[in-house]
Amino acid sequence: MKSSPSARSWIAAGVRHELLTRALPALRHDMAAPVSVIRMALLMLKRQVGAATIDGPACEERVALIDSQVSELVEAIRSLRDWELAIADEGITRSALVAQCVGLMRSAFDLHGVALDTDAALEPQDDEQRWPAAAALRYLFLGALGYLHDGAEEAGAIRVEADGANALRLTALAREPGASQAVLDAHRAPRALAIDAVALQNLAEDLGYAVALDGDSVRLVLATRT
Repeated sequence: MKSSPSARSWIAAGVRHELLTRALPALRHDMAAPVSVIRMALLMLKRQVGAATIDGPACEERVALIDSQVSELVEAIRSLRDWELAIADEGITRSALVAQCVGLMRSAFDLHGVALDTDAALEPQDDEQRWPAAAALRYLFLGALGYLHDGAEEAGAIRVEADGANALRLTALAREPGASQAVLDAHRAPRALAIDAVALQNLAEDLGYAVALDGDSVRLVLATRT
């Protein structure tokens, strides 16, 4: 039985939830790191205030540190809105999209023995074009990473390259000769919710983008389908 448009939308929503779940450890780290610094700074400030002679400049330094970390924490919390598809945004450049998503997933992929390699052509450029719907593109890029991570056999790296002026190509590369799969996959938990071709295509169609799957590579077009 062919699935209804509503069912396909629910499938895409499930894929987005799975991708957000995978990105959450990095997002939690971005919010927890300032809290740890704030706690340490408060402890040091308490000791300095309780000392026989108060060191004014040192106290001011601790207060300034706390203020900066609170600002970082607020910014990290606000960034959670960037994952909401209904939120209008100013768009995102291709290089920023790659940098954000690779930064979110690098640690998890390294743990599984899969390196993320970005082509030098994706370094930030002056007057680089911005593509609308940053949240949708972020989900799409993470979906492609997840598809190659979950489905490409013997993948030791995923390379991200520019493909023309408006697309990206992600390619799974074989592991280096002699690498032990048993060691590399020692911490890989079994996943019942693997991102397969059906999941990725459903996600792309629901978001309004085109993806082309070719063996162990994925091509993402950053412009929405007309």
